[in-house]
Amino acid sequence: MAIRRSRYRTATGAGTLVAFLLVLIFGSPWYVDWVQEGNRGIFLETLAWPAWSFDTDASVRDLLAADLKAILLVVFTALFITLLAGAQLASARGTISAILTGWAAYIFAAALAAMLTAFILANASFGSAVVAATGGAAYGLIVGWIIGLATMAGRRP
Repeated sequence: MAIRRSRYRTATGAGTLVAFLLVLIFGSPWYVDWVQEGNRGIFLETLAWPAWSFDTDASVRDLLAADLKAILLVVFTALFITLLAGAQLASARGTISAILTGWAAYIFAAALAAMLTAFILANASFGSAVVAATGGAAYGLIVGWIIGLATMAGRRP
């Protein structure tokens, strides 16, 4: 029996793969250090937001929060794209609808990941979690169109 692979990627798979690559590449310590060396512009600086690290000088709590934020961003992106793409009406399936679905999913994912991980940090409060969520939402707003383009290229249910 031959195993047949589909040459079509689902919207969830494509969006999650691109989100993983964005976090892996642009959240890496090397990229974050490069961005912090000088004025690189708002887009390149924003790409470094879900910075993950293995820095031994930082506290365990800060490392856990940063790494968990990066992981949760990818997981929540997959969850929200699945929920939003499945909820699209048949008449709303199109290029603009797919881009907005991926973009909105990334905004929600970044905000929720930032809000949840803010409670791990020292002196956590609901106010600091909301401020962290606004930072995540701003990241999703500026970078989320990339996820929207990826979900546009994928097949929707």
